[in-house]
Amino acid sequence: MTVDTEDGARRTPAPAPRRTGVRPAERALAPDLARGIMLLLIVLSNTAFHLWRSEYGPSGWQPVTGGWLDHTVQFTMITVLDLRVYPLFAFLFGYGMMQLFLRQTAAGTSERGAARILRRRSLLLIVIGLAHATLLMAGDIVGYYGLLSLALGWLFLRRSERALKWWIAIGAAQLVLVSAQPVVSALLQGELGSLGDAGADPGAEAYGADESSWFAAAGTRLETGLFVTFTAAPFSLIGGGYVIFLLGFWAARRRILEEPGRHLPLLRRTAVTGIAVGWLGALPAALAHVGALDVPDDAQSESGALTVLREVTGYGAGLGYVAVVALFAHGWGRRAAGGDAKAAVAVSAVTAISAVGKRSLSSYLAHSLLFAPLLAAWGLGIGAHLTSATMALFAVGVWLVTVAGAYALERRGRRGPAEAVLRRLMYR
Repeated sequence: MTVDTEDGARRTPAPAPRRTGVRPAERALAPDLARGIMLLLIVLSNTAFHLWRSEYGPSGWQPVTGGWLDHTVQFTMITVLDLRVYPLFAFLFGYGMMQLFLRQTAAGTSERGAARILRRRSLLLIVIGLAHATLLMAGDIVGYYGLLSLALGWLFLRRSERALKWWIAIGAAQLVLVSAQPVVSALLQGELGSLGDAGADPGAEAYGADESSWFAAAGTRLETGLFVTFTAAPFSLIGGGYVIFLLGFWAARRRILEEPGRHLPLLRRTAVTGIAVGWLGALPAALAHVGALDVPDDAQSESGALTVLREVTGYGAGLGYVAVVALFAHGWGRRAAGGDAKAAVAVSAVTAISAVGKRSLSSYLAHSLLFAPLLAAWGLGIGAHLTSATMALFAVGVWLVTVAGAYALERRGRRGPAEAVLRRLMYR
C-alpha cells in the first residue's frame, strides 16, 4: 500500500508490528521479581544523595557522620549496594530488550521492524530520563541506559550468538584493562596511595539537594543529567561497560530467567562467585570508610584505587544478585502453595514485589516524586535532619509505598501509568 505525502511523493509506510507488548500469560516470575528487588536496592543506594547537611568521606558519596548504627549502614551500602546495583539494572535492561525483540520476530515482525520499535523506545527513554533529571533526580539512569540501548541495539541486537560471545569476551577484557590500567601504572611506580583526588567536590553536590531554590537545583540537575547521559554513557562503551548489557542479550536468548531449572549449575556458580567477588572487592573501601583500615584519602576518592576495585568487582555482584533471584524463582515455582495463612502471606508478598517489577519505570519515577519534595532543601528539607540509618528506613518506606501501589494495580489488572504511556508511544 502506498500513500500520498505532502510533497506529492508516493511512499510505502513502515509495516505495523504484528503484536504489541508482553501479555500477562507470557511473563516469567524471575525477571519481574528481580526488577522489584532491584528497585529496593536502587532506592537505598540513592539515599546518600539526599543527606545534604552531612559531611562526606573521601569518596564523595557516603557520609562519615553519625553513630555506630549509621556507620553500620554506610559499611553495608559500600559493600552490598554502591556500584553493584547498576550492573544488575543493566543486565535486566539488556535481557528485556532481547525479550522484546524475540517476541516481535516470533510473531512475524521483521527484524528491522522489531529493531525499529526498540530504537523508538530508546529515544523515548532518553527524553524521559532527561525530564526526570531536570525535574527531580539528577542521577537518573533511564536516560543513561536509553542512550546505551540505542547504540547497543543497533550494533548487537541482530548478531549471532557466537558473535555475542566474542564481544562479551572483548568487553570484559576492555573493562579490566581500561579500569585497571591507572591502578597498575601507579602500583608499578610505587604511588598507589596517591592515585585519585580526595580534594574534589563531593559527588553528592551534583544532585543539587542542598539548593534552597528549585530553579537553581533544576539547573544543577540538568547539568548532571546531561553529563550522565551524553558523557558517562558513551565513555562506558569505550571502557567496556557494555559487557553487562550483552550478557543480558545472551541470557535472554537462552531463556535463563524464564527457565532457571535448565541452568541450575550456571546460576549456582554465578551466585556464589559473583557475590563473593563483589563483596570482597568492596570490603577494603568499606573498612577504610569506617576507620578500620588505614588507607590514604586519595586512594578512597572517586578516582582512587579502592573505588576502581569496587567498580570492576561490582559487575560480579550484580550478576550474582540476578542468579540468586532466579534460583529463588525456581524453588518457588516447584513448591506447592499451601492453604495456611503463612503460605498466603508469602504468595501475596512475592506477587506484590513482582508487581513492582512489572511496573518498574512507574515505580522508579515514583521514588523521586516521594523523595525529592520531602528531602531536598527546596522542599520540606527533611534530609537535613536524617542520618544514614534513618534515611535507609525512609527509603524502605518509600519502596513499600510503591509496592502497595503496584499491588493495587495488579489486582485491578492495570499497567503502571509510565508503562502505559511508553507502550502507546512505542507501538503507536
